[in-house]
Amino acid sequence: MYQNQFIYSRERRRFGRQCLFQDRNELMVSVNPSGKQRLKYILRNPSVHQTQLSSQMALTIMETENVTLDHHGLFHYEGGWPREVNINDEEQTLRHRKKVEREDSWGQQVLSMIRSLMGVAEQNNAINIYQEFFSDIPPDVGHDIRMRYRARIANVFHDLFLPPRQMNLIEWMPNNERQFMAQFKNQFRQGQDRLRLLTDEPFGGENAFYTWDVKNPLKPKLFYDSNESVSLAKICPKDENNMVGGTCSGKVCLWGTFRSGMPLRTCPLEASHRETTSALCWVHSKSNTEFYSGSLDGSVKYWDTRDLTMPVQELLLEPEPQERQSRENAHGVTVLEFEYTIPVRFIICSDMGHVFVGNRKGMTPVETLLGHYPLFAGPIRSINRNPFFVKNFLVTGDWRARIWSEEAKDGPSTMYFRKNAQIACGAWSTGRCSMFVTGDMKGVVDFWDLLLHQRKPILSIDFKVPIKDVVFRPDGDLLAIALQNGDTAILTLDEAMRQATGKEKALMAAMFEREISRSKILEARVEEMKLKRRTILQAEEDRLRRELDVSPDLELDPDNPDQFVMMIEGDEQFRTAISDFQDMILAVERKRSKRQVIMERTVFELAEADEELLKGLPVVYGSPTDAPAPEQPPQGGSQRTSGQAQDSTKG
Repeated sequence: MYQNQFIYSRERRRFGRQCLFQDRNELMVSVNPSGKQRLKYILRNPSVHQTQLSSQMALTIMETENVTLDHHGLFHYEGGWPREVNINDEEQTLRHRKKVEREDSWGQQVLSMIRSLMGVAEQNNAINIYQEFFSDIPPDVGHDIRMRYRARIANVFHDLFLPPRQMNLIEWMPNNERQFMAQFKNQFRQGQDRLRLLTDEPFGGENAFYTWDVKNPLKPKLFYDSNESVSLAKICPKDENNMVGGTCSGKVCLWGTFRSGMPLRTCPLEASHRETTSALCWVHSKSNTEFYSGSLDGSVKYWDTRDLTMPVQELLLEPEPQERQSRENAHGVTVLEFEYTIPVRFIICSDMGHVFVGNRKGMTPVETLLGHYPLFAGPIRSINRNPFFVKNFLVTGDWRARIWSEEAKDGPSTMYFRKNAQIACGAWSTGRCSMFVTGDMKGVVDFWDLLLHQRKPILSIDFKVPIKDVVFRPDGDLLAIALQNGDTAILTLDEAMRQATGKEKALMAAMFEREISRSKILEARVEEMKLKRRTILQAEEDRLRRELDVSPDLELDPDNPDQFVMMIEGDEQFRTAISDFQDMILAVERKRSKRQVIMERTVFELAEADEELLKGLPVVYGSPTDAPAPEQPPQGGSQRTSGQAQDSTKG
């Protein structure tokens, strides 16, 4: 047992010295190849053999709890004394210091504090915070040096069907910033392949749309299905349990947001719109169950989700509303908008480029439609209210995006943003009051900042696919973009694009106020010019009327009626009235002469006529005003009037 031990001894002065290593060549083992083993080696013919050498991969999703960290500063004026020590008594504080210094851990704590303190002191001494650096460089050198705005694609969500359906709109969940609703529009076209679900799990039929989680693009959270193609859907902002949708047949449906499946209630066909439901908006109510729906047939209907059998109120979108409405002059509804802070008003946009302002308390069409304002040459595709200045709207249509205000409704505006491609959608940023986004039919998403530039965007992203909808998350950090090919892109914005500066809101308020004042001045000038022109035309008409008036040169003689007749015949207006009156009398006489009077006979007269016809005697009837003298009928027949011939035919 003791043979396995080796005792190594060294002098104490040699302890702690550095170990020195060096290389040397020394042959330890030499094994030569065997000739017998070499003769046993056999060459094999070349062959192809398939093997799977890649490791098997599996996807595992784990959701961990986020740790919230917060930084707090500390102003250390006096040490942390125990409660029983009076800091104002010098003897007690001195006694407590000596007690702490006797402890063994006091030295280690002081050393650790000195290390952290020295690091902070060295950082503080590295640069002089009171010195002005680069002051000798002219300011023009760094004029063009600025950080570029950036936006990164965080996730892309694809449609679960192949070929993919057309994306329609996106809406974030009101109380859950991690989820959003993506709505598809399934319109069958001739020559298109049948839709095929890509997953084995049941996620509804061909008309289904989904609720996704921002972090999981592989599997939707919930799905909502329908027997008909859904044109759009809206979640109630105040009660996220309810979601209404419109179908391509004009019906409106109600879904439970936290429950997958078919709609809970659907309106009957006789109460629905005549065409596709193209607009929906929830309105303020105590029960959060009331909403408006609009269609391209020109009708706006007011519903209550508790009873969808019949709308509460129906209105036709006429530019000049009358008590008795007609669909001939009604505009088609494209967008409906409502703001909960202004519970009385709602906005209606038409396919003719007009914006209508509605009053919810109106009982008649004249009281409900307060006014209409033409803004575009084509249909209005979207209208979005600024979340910081609720009286200012971003309206998109044809090739323009326009900033429109309720205070200067029909006044001209210089805030036009034109593009070569048609603008399909737009949205204000929820984090910055001066920034908004537009998407066009060529697939370009433009970010505009009113404080930096009003003629070109600060950032443009090309998706190569037409844009259908853009929506900011309520906190302004993410932007959801709906593409026509069925994909949904989630963009993470740069910090400068989602956080506002201190003076941004004040500058935007001054800009909007200046624009409204300018519009009101121009509007007053236009009204002044119209009034001046109306006054000039009225004066010209009065002058012509005075020239045409013929004043009598002679005084009327009551004993000479011919003089009165001559004066009347000299009045042109009187002659025209007499001529019109005579033409009217002649027309009435001509109409009376063409009128035919048919005398209906009684039952007794018909019976006498039948008896005489059976006896073979000639029967002659005449008008009561005619002479009673009968005429001789020709041989083999009898003469009758038109009424008698009809009666005999009936007999």
